Amino acid sequence: MKNYTQLLLLSGIFAFSLPVTAQESVQISGELKNSPAGKVYLQAFRNKIFYTVDSAVVTSGKFRFQTALTLPEVYGLTLEEKSSPVFLFLDAADKNVAIELDSSSYYRNTKITGSEAQKVFEKFRASRDLKIDDFIKENPNSIASAYVLYRNYAYRLEAEELRRTLGLLSPALKNSAYGKNLDAYLETLEKIQIGQPAPDFVLNDPDGKAVRFSDHFGKYILLDFWAAWCGPCRRENPNVVSAYNEYKDHGFEVFGVSLDKTREAWIKAIEKDGLTWTQVSDLKYWLSDPAALYGVRAIPANFLISPEGTIIAKNLRGPELHDKLREILSRSGR
Repeated sequence: MKNYTQLLLLSGIFAFSLPVTAQESVQISGELKNSPAGKVYLQAFRNKIFYTVDSAVVTSGKFRFQTALTLPEVYGLTLEEKSSPVFLFLDAADKNVAIELDSSSYYRNTKITGSEAQKVFEKFRASRDLKIDDFIKENPNSIASAYVLYRNYAYRLEAEELRRTLGLLSPALKNSAYGKNLDAYLETLEKIQIGQPAPDFVLNDPDGKAVRFSDHFGKYILLDFWAAWCGPCRRENPNVVSAYNEYKDHGFEVFGVSLDKTREAWIKAIEKDGLTWTQVSDLKYWLSDPAALYGVRAIPANFLISPEGTIIAKNLRGPELHDKLREILSRSGR
């Protein structure tokens, strides 16, 4: 159950706030196996967080939801209100959806019928080496296509690539919640392309002192997004420390932005990992203002900024970071 929760948390944290669209009537009923009577919760994404929109009491192993729902949309099902749910994909044409929920392993064993969008998503999950363009061309009208593009591919694409891929979605999906979020994300990507000025922001350091990012211009700066809870970030930190120590006397600086939720965890990670450069955070987790400003939807993420304040590279990790710094610093004579 722990591994399942971690997996679904990673899936859920990248969803933007979803606009409200038309309410539709869809009958959702189900059967709960391997569990005593209790409740099943129906949840939706808002501001990267699941919240409950309806709950159903389990009677004789059966349950039914009554609330009119926003469609097309991605919902979740869970037996515990605070835990991560199983995804439920619903298109506007879905009217009767049946769920077989197995509490012993409801991520693997849950069966959902009556939803064409769910079939599309399951096809995606079963695929290997999937090309997102081909997938959308096969399923241009499914909310699952918009979700997969948004959740699994958009953050890997540059602005022009995302604009082209978005064009493959049907007009109806472009007006859906995820379609609008993809449009908004594209606008952000266009502002943070290589060659664009780095967006400025002000945030507090661990002592509560306000720090303006642009005050650090004048050197090559690695704007580094990370968090204490992020395993890949913590594994990359020694590489960033190594680069900082090697090049800090040659015009290089690191500026860390944490997506942590608590000051205690943030400070502990800074000390343990030996991060001696400037660190700031608003402790808003995935609601971090600088993360939204830079379109950060997965961490670790970083942006290399020129002394003039221009974005010159993105997501440099491992040897790539050292190679790029060696190249630009030798070229500039620093």
